[in-house]
Amino acid sequence: MADEKDQKEDGGAVDPAEEPTRRPADDVEYLLKQAEDALRSVDEHSGGQPQEFALPELGASRPSTEHASLELLRDVELDLRIELGRTRMHLEDVLQLGKGAVVPLDKLAGDPVDVYVNGRLIARGEVLVLNDSFCVRVTELVSGHEFAS
Repeated sequence: MADEKDQKEDGGAVDPAEEPTRRPADDVEYLLKQAEDALRSVDEHSGGQPQEFALPELGASRPSTEHASLELLRDVELDLRIELGRTRMHLEDVLQLGKGAVVPLDKLAGDPVDVYVNGRLIARGEVLVLNDSFCVRVTELVSGHEFAS
């Protein structure tokens, strides 16, 4: 008795001895028959006439500013550094620094400090004391050509 998988397309039984001797031409004929059936089913559904493909109108939508605010940046971490000035010292001079030591910088008192974000210079400002705390008032934003340096 033959199983359903052992049935030929025309309903006859498949001899297991014939299975290994299938020819590539049989596979091509089988695929060709499937393609013809698929084309026939398309013709039946469309009445043999090509149908127009309608694309929906794709327009740009206006950006939503309803939720756009600084809240979007609340959890973004940035490395902010305020630089009063720079100096070069030998290691032995650094090791001799102690409480009350004075380190000369390359800027004068009253010169603007540099504000770096993630290692890039973005602004300059002045140091202020507010409620016994130091703070920086931004006085200049660095423009594009300066930003690259």
